[in-house]
Amino acid sequence: MATPKTTAAGAATAAPAATLTITPQPTRAYLTATVDEDSGEVTETSRFRYLAGHPRQIRFDAKAGQFNIGGTTPLGSSLSFVPLAWRIFQDDILNMGRKTWAELFFVDEKGAVCAVLFHGYSVENLYRLIEPLFYDDLTLADVKVKVQAEKKETTKDGKKATYYIAQFSYEAAAPAEVAALRDYAADFPIWRAETYTGLADIKTSAGYTVPQPDEQPLQLEPQVGESQVGESQAAEAAPAAAA
Repeated sequence: MATPKTTAAGAATAAPAATLTITPQPTRAYLTATVDEDSGEVTETSRFRYLAGHPRQIRFDAKAGQFNIGGTTPLGSSLSFVPLAWRIFQDDILNMGRKTWAELFFVDEKGAVCAVLFHGYSVENLYRLIEPLFYDDLTLADVKVKVQAEKKETTKDGKKATYYIAQFSYEAAAPAEVAALRDYAADFPIWRAETYTGLADIKTSAGYTVPQPDEQPLQLEPQVGESQVGESQAAEAAPAAAA
């Protein structure tokens, strides 16, 4: 009796067909899309975390030349980020009197939306970065900005004093990151409640949006001592900056 033979073609026919899962493109550049293998349902998740009106507070201590998170967690003497939004403005905020400020928003390496403030000479240095970008048809949102604390010395009442100002430089940013941040700023109001008075004289801004009063979240209590303390103290030792 002849033994039946199974051909390669027959074996291939008997094997179950492989299922090819195609991950769809997310609808916005800051989202990631996943597919449930059983239901086929597509879920989109944001790469960024942001409590509206309350970004993570990054402070520049101009007395020590250091950045920190909320006045406690040290970050070192420099920061690098692609700006999400920004504004340069004059206002009386944080109980420091009317000054010219630069407020920059960005997303840190953990995906948290952050805000950092500068005033005095640091704002002038930021303007020096914005100008060449403008003539190259670029904005801060198109590049990766590096902020470096630079040591300065001055003499007051016969005594030497040391303080730091922020110097700004930039390099090319990844196009995918630029697109993700641009989409996010277009979809969400990027602002900080503690620094918003409604009375600011805006010099320039991009991506900065304050929601209507009936859309604003409940306000958190301001932190004790919340201010640019280091830069304020350093400014007392330094010559007054033109505002």
